[in-house]
Amino acid sequence: MKRTDSNAEPADALALRALVWTLSEPDRASRLVSLTGLDPDDLRARLTEPGVLAASLMFLEQYEPDLIACASDLAVKPEALVRARHELEAR
Repeated sequence: MKRTDSNAEPADALALRALVWTLSEPDRASRLVSLTGLDPDDLRARLTEPGVLAASLMFLEQYEPDLIACASDLAVKPEALVRARHELEAR
């Protein structure tokens, strides 16, 4: 697992935590499903794929209040979530 920087957790682990945060609120989870086109079964089946994780982070980036709230709850900077998306997209 490649890390986003020397002191950070791996990008996929951070993205997975962010995805769990996103799915923890029903309205936000519904928006994610409708905007990404992933149905819940597909999302479960592809949960660890870099593209799915990157898409979930992009979803947060598209609505700054969610990005900031997620970063705060995960105790990371919003920039860490953005870096993780970039790394996942490069895989």
